[in-house]
Amino acid sequence: MVDMTTRFFEDLDRRGFEPLLVKTSGTLRFDLHEGAQTTHWLLEIDRGNLRVRQEDGEADTVVGTEPRLFAELVGGEENAVAALLRGDMTVVGDLRLVLQVERVFPGPPNSRGPHHTFQRRAA
Repeated sequence: MVDMTTRFFEDLDRRGFEPLLVKTSGTLRFDLHEGAQTTHWLLEIDRGNLRVRQEDGEADTVVGTEPRLFAELVGGEENAVAALLRGDMTVVGDLRLVLQVERVFPGPPNSRGPHHTFQRRAA
């Protein structure tokens, strides 16, 4: 079974271009820490063109959090800014890049306006 985080990043990579990020360029690495293990996702953005790799590469901005919280972010159950303010997520580098990418995270299921959804699939 593919988890929500993997599905989110695979969808971004398949999409290839995201209009919401057309004015954004930079690299973000998401470090998902669970005990002694860290999973890395590298997102490259070039004026909306997206490329995703699962690797520990150099990045303009590094976001650190637990896999559970990140799954809640991409599931629309949690808000990235609120997680930052609570200290549940760390950012090293350009915070503006995180705020731009946060726009592609889905909103709560009952929110109004356009937002992406990433559905859980059964195994």
